Amino acid sequence: MKRHLISIAVMLALAACGKDPEPAKTAAVQTEGDRAILSEPDKADFLKTAIVEKDQGSTLRLPGRLVWDEDRTVRIVPQVGGRVQKITVEIGSEVKAGQILATLSSPDFGQAQADARKAQADQQVAKQGLERQRELHAAGIVADKDWQQAQAEAARAQAEADRASRRLGGLGGASDGSYTLRSPLGGVVVERNLNPGLEFRPEQTSDPLFVVTDPTSLWLRIDASEADLAALKAGEKFSLQVKQYPNERFAGVIRHVGDFVDPTTRTIRVRGEVPNPDRRLKGGMFATALIELPPTQALLVPSAAVFLVGEQRYVFVEEATGRYILRAVQAGPERGGLIEILSGVKEGEKVVIEGNLHLIKFFKTLPGQTKQAAK
Repeated sequence: MKRHLISIAVMLALAACGKDPEPAKTAAVQTEGDRAILSEPDKADFLKTAIVEKDQGSTLRLPGRLVWDEDRTVRIVPQVGGRVQKITVEIGSEVKAGQILATLSSPDFGQAQADARKAQADQQVAKQGLERQRELHAAGIVADKDWQQAQAEAARAQAEADRASRRLGGLGGASDGSYTLRSPLGGVVVERNLNPGLEFRPEQTSDPLFVVTDPTSLWLRIDASEADLAALKAGEKFSLQVKQYPNERFAGVIRHVGDFVDPTTRTIRVRGEVPNPDRRLKGGMFATALIELPPTQALLVPSAAVFLVGEQRYVFVEEATGRYILRAVQAGPERGGLIEILSGVKEGEKVVIEGNLHLIKFFKTLPGQTKQAAK
């Protein structure tokens, strides 16, 4: 039995040696110059194409964040130190211009009052001395030098009195040394950073004691890419979407386009203004700005159609089913999954958007490149 099995194995081996070798499999893709040709065109299903079309207009979507309108916002920081005696408002309180927010007991303010009173007294004494010197100088009793000295002293006293008076007027406060914080504008208290009894020194903190803003107008801070710069101009209108109100859009206007490109993110800061009369939008909300772009003569293809080899961009253009020509193109900005083609294709042509990286593998060299450069 064992010998029988060995004989069969030997016969099979001899039969195998006598067969002709299998022909090599034909490559799935062949290249002729700048063309890729499928050996079996009916199996081109793995290649997807799209038509080169003119720009029909689109909607530019840019992320942003709502913040307080700085033209209608004030951060209140006292110019003197003191201890908080009384707070008259809470976060969310609506205030009018000039309304008292808090009262501080301020030795610094008392010192400013004393300085102002002393300066006024010195100014009065200097004024009286000047009058006496004028009379004596007119009578020839005092020398010109003394008269000029009296004039200088009177001028210095007047300047010091004016300075002290202006400082005291700028600080506000009452005659008993208490210092009141007032809101310079009407709005809503959106931030409060003090409590009763708090000892406050201006040099010890950079946080404002109160932030008051008018929330009926908000700013939208947008981070735009360099490619979007041409579509962003001051005065252009946009609509706004927030996830809190998914079925609504809010109107806005671009007020400023930055002059500086962030070197790290390559973005440009854009500021928009959004009316908020019903106060449904809130500062700090993330939002999306929608800017309608008009149709142009630019040719667009899906971004996936364009690929980079070295420093040159290429696309595959379909000549016929299973036949694709490699074209070098000059590409413009990319937006919304589409890229502008400045040269290399024509309107109506079909470009490969899926499978193009498979085709490029079969090229030893590329048009306009050496073999080494293609690698």
